[in-house]
Amino acid sequence: MQNWKIKASLFLNYFVFAILLNSVGTVILQVQQNFGVTEGAASVLEAFKDLSIAAVSFLLSSYITRIGYKNAMLMALGFISIICFIMPFTASFLTTKLLFAAVGSSFALIKMSVYSTIGLVTKNEKEHISLMNFIESFFMVGILTGYFIFSYFVDDANPQSTAWLNVYYLLGGISLLAFLLLWSSRLDESSVKNQERQSMLEEFTNMFRLMVKPIVLVFVLCAFFYVLIEQSIMSWLPTFNNKVLLLPAALSIQMASILAGSTALGRFFAGMVLKRLNWLIVLISCLLLSALLVLIAIPLAEKTTGQPITGWATAPIAAFVFPMIGLLLAPVYPAVNSVILSTLPVKQHGLMSGLIIIFSALGGTTGSIITGNIFEHYDGKQAFYFSLIPITILIICLILFSRLQKKLKPSENAS
Repeated sequence: MQNWKIKASLFLNYFVFAILLNSVGTVILQVQQNFGVTEGAASVLEAFKDLSIAAVSFLLSSYITRIGYKNAMLMALGFISIICFIMPFTASFLTTKLLFAAVGSSFALIKMSVYSTIGLVTKNEKEHISLMNFIESFFMVGILTGYFIFSYFVDDANPQSTAWLNVYYLLGGISLLAFLLLWSSRLDESSVKNQERQSMLEEFTNMFRLMVKPIVLVFVLCAFFYVLIEQSIMSWLPTFNNKVLLLPAALSIQMASILAGSTALGRFFAGMVLKRLNWLIVLISCLLLSALLVLIAIPLAEKTTGQPITGWATAPIAAFVFPMIGLLLAPVYPAVNSVILSTLPVKQHGLMSGLIIIFSALGGTTGSIITGNIFEHYDGKQAFYFSLIPITILIICLILFSRLQKKLKPSENAS
């Protein structure tokens, strides 16, 4: 298979960063136990991750071709390998924050480079779509795997133990393997390096011009509120399992994998459904059902059998039901991204991708911080009831987005 080494490297890159990025929920739980921080304080870990993604994407999106896709990925993998190997020796809340800042910064380079490299190693549109879907699916595999890897290193018998930090030796090894595989692979970037380049000021000007378009403004609100909902649930689900449902820490982390699994399944089925039905009807139906699931699942958290929880078989029903919200939320983000990109001219897709990364990161940070503070000052049930507010706002934004898209698309296509 042509370009098999570079393609395998892209898969491995996404796999390791899926584990690192989505470990934030697990680490939020662990730092509360190990370093005595409050829920509100722990919530800033999401900000260190997401704001670094947004900042690096904003600053380097116009320069990524000058750095080179392969060089950018090698820099990210080499840097994060070193950080992972150092992490077990510097156990503190401060170094945990710096870890996620490093992960976010590195992932920004990885994501921009991976998305761009796919176009260089595929021959046609069908091959491009196929490889993109496989890589995104492998990202979900990484998330699922990460929950079980981290739970293996958690010591339930000694909650204060920092032995879980040894997981970073393994993750550093995987990152180093990805580095070596990419380093030994050949990637022809001549087609993009020879393109006419604009100055950073010109690139920023074009980005701001794109942002003032009404449809783009409404879209970034959709992206912002969707990721706010998703990350507020994903980042705090292990803590919810542990502190509200009273599951052991390791089991709390393992059972959070249900959310990742249901999200992957939801995107698989959505790919078939959205070929036949109007995207707005599908997405609004999913969001209404998501709100209904919240109203059904959270009260179940109050119903406990009183029996000791030792494993999946003795876990309360709420631990299985609530994470299924991923099945319903899953279609929203890919669908709105596809709609906005298909509405705008191809030449603006690069800038639009940058805006998607930036506002998604801001939404994730906001959701986690709000949820963490509600968790601290009220309780976990109230924190997850909060998701009903952004779900309602997102439904309104999607309706407005659909109306603008119908008005704009004919004129954009004509141009």
